[in-house]
Amino acid sequence: MTPDAMKPMMASCMIAILYSLPNAHAVSLDECIGATLRRNPDIRAATERVQAATAAIKEAQSACYPMLGGSATYARTDNAPQAFMMMLNQRSVSMQSDFNHPPDTENLALSLGVKYRVYDFGRRGLDNEMAQGGAELSRLVLRGLQNDLIHQVTRGYYSVLQASAFVAVQEESVKTLEESLRVANERLKAGGAVKTDVLNLDVQLAQAKENLIRARNGVKLSLAALNAAIGANLVDSSNMPAKAEPPGTRPPETEDMNVIQNRPELRVARQAVEIQNAAFRKARRQYWPTVNAFGSMDWNSDVSTDFERSYIIGVAAEVDFFDGFRRGAAVSGAKAQERAAKDAAESAASNLRLDLTSASIQAGEAWERLDVARKSIANAEEALRITQQRYEQGAADLPELLTAQTGLTGTRTRHVAALYDGLIALSNLERARGQLVGRYAKDE
Repeated sequence: MTPDAMKPMMASCMIAILYSLPNAHAVSLDECIGATLRRNPDIRAATERVQAATAAIKEAQSACYPMLGGSATYARTDNAPQAFMMMLNQRSVSMQSDFNHPPDTENLALSLGVKYRVYDFGRRGLDNEMAQGGAELSRLVLRGLQNDLIHQVTRGYYSVLQASAFVAVQEESVKTLEESLRVANERLKAGGAVKTDVLNLDVQLAQAKENLIRARNGVKLSLAALNAAIGANLVDSSNMPAKAEPPGTRPPETEDMNVIQNRPELRVARQAVEIQNAAFRKARRQYWPTVNAFGSMDWNSDVSTDFERSYIIGVAAEVDFFDGFRRGAAVSGAKAQERAAKDAAESAASNLRLDLTSASIQAGEAWERLDVARKSIANAEEALRITQQRYEQGAADLPELLTAQTGLTGTRTRHVAALYDGLIALSNLERARGQLVGRYAKDE
């Protein structure tokens, strides 16, 4: 065969080898979490709300600066008072004019004005304080969302591995039942077994294949849920690792309740109390006057002559003596909102303590289940091996064999469930402590 003729064959062989190689890169949990923090639409929306709250700070601070504005107006009239004022501003009034019947008068007025609030008994400062508090609250809401979402992704990631492990258990169960069915058929041909043994094994094998189908569909659903949490189709069955390492250490039996101080949810509730307190103080200061300085520079012309300039400056103090009880209602409402925020903060602290206790109990339970399942697997495998040998030799009947096979499948299933439930429970415990967000998301 010539070298040219061998090239297509070599290319086909290389393609076959490449497709037969395992996936070189399995998507890690950290990669899934990083992609979630960048792509999840809820995270992006919460980030934009933080930006909006930050912009509100600048809006509140703008009240501390003077306001500068300008205007230009052109008017034409034969109305006596207005015409007189136009000519007066233009410095063109003549005592010989007929003020009752003025001619058509036109005026081009240019004005440049400035206003500045000199003093308002701290209301602007409280507006700024509330805006600052609102920005901090939005940031803490984002942190809380990140903390919960990181756990959701972790749970989804381990759920995919758990579902894949269930598939492996069911595949092993199918292989074991197929082998038992083969032995039963051989014994039936040799006269050492009855037809009902073969039929019963056929039924058990069909049931195991149905369980395998459900397990494979469970993998697809778990992958879809994980990608939905990430916000992108990042993972599939080909780029997930084969398994996860079991947890290394047992979680503590008791928790320090002070760790809930790290929870963004509690800090959100307390921040809301501070905001409502500032709103209450601002409502009370509505009874006090405001002092404003103002000034303007004006230019007036009848368009055909030069502009005449004038100015005005002054200070004004304003206070409402009666406003239909609006301010009193505002004070009462703000005080009620402050009390409600304090009660909500107490409720949040109580719920978070319960959440931490529940997560700690679940983590300890998962660890104990894993320890029990780990010890029972070896016993179940040995029991099945012995029972299979005895069945092949005719010393054991079919119910005994099926009991051993069912026991091993159930033990393996419980071990897989305990392993990944334990990993998920440890993630949930870190979430309840408020530690996940600190590990994966920067506090900006």
